[in-house]
Amino acid sequence: MKKREIILAAVIILAALLLWGIFRLTGRSGGDLLRITVDNEQYGEYPLNQDQTIRINDTNVCEIRNGTVRMTAADCPDHLCMESAPIDSGGGTIICLPNRVFLEVVSSGSTNSLTPDTVTS
Repeated sequence: MKKREIILAAVIILAALLLWGIFRLTGRSGGDLLRITVDNEQYGEYPLNQDQTIRINDTNVCEIRNGTVRMTAADCPDHLCMESAPIDSGGGTIICLPNRVFLEVVSSGSTNSLTPDTVTS
């Protein structure tokens, strides 16, 4: 690598870390609710501070435990959603594309959703 490439890579990494830090400190990412969307329609919102298992139609099961959310069951062929890292109050999403199930952590009172409008089977 040339010196310019190393400097450019360092600047990009520092900028990314700075933006991540700003979003973390201002609380713009993350929240205290799990919002579940199925086929672009809101299925429900659940508090992260209440441990529970949620059956999503007849296709998926997710679990809230100790403030973290993970997909525990899915009838999709690849099970990538079950292999996704758990999400928590720091934010994040878990998506089961074949079943069009979208889990996201949001702040209470939030009306904005990251629901993908263009997801197709």
